Amino acid sequence: MREGYPLNNKDLLYKTKAPILEALLFSSDEPLKVPRIKEILDDLSDSDIREIVNELNSSYEATGRAFRINNISEGYQLLSLPDFNEYIQKLFVSRQQNKISAKALETLAIIAYKQPITRSDIEEIRGVNSDGVLRTLLTKKLITISGTAHSPGTPYLYKTTEKFLEYFGLTSIKDLPKLKELDEIVEADSEIQEKFGDHMLKEVSPEILGMQETYEEDDEKESSKEG
Repeated sequence: MREGYPLNNKDLLYKTKAPILEALLFSSDEPLKVPRIKEILDDLSDSDIREIVNELNSSYEATGRAFRINNISEGYQLLSLPDFNEYIQKLFVSRQQNKISAKALETLAIIAYKQPITRSDIEEIRGVNSDGVLRTLLTKKLITISGTAHSPGTPYLYKTTEKFLEYFGLTSIKDLPKLKELDEIVEADSEIQEKFGDHMLKEVSPEILGMQETYEEDDEKESSKEG
């Protein structure tokens, strides 16, 4: 916005609507979807909202604020910057109680990368009964039942939820990293380490998910292209 000049339409939009959108984001404890924002601010378009979000983030960066508006699970949410994680963790020490166990993480990884998937298919990969773990993930709303399979007994199919996307800070399931990239991500992301502990890499390894062969084939294809 230019100081000392008459407001143009863009400046006026930002000046009048940005404080309202900011207040909504501060008040919401989950990502605020664009359709919901437009219900409240019915004179804004999708592009208007994106523009306001960009302007707010630019303002936050310029003034050294400790948070940004993030695009998560097809919505917008105000989140603190990673630089402040260690201090926030001290404030909310109870978060330690919400860690996902190694068994639950293993099962969640299988579902995330191979969804929709039945319990028997999960157990075939894990080699152990998964009833209890599935109940835990359902209770935490990280997975849901998406239907039934066309096989004897019509078993339930499981898939991840929007809560899963929010938990991992993903916009969509397409943002899941390739398995061979996970070690680099964990090393660089202290929040992931805090949530899951040192066992994460082992539990989501390609071998456990039965996907090692796929990535080996991809590597062979890339090598043949380079040759």
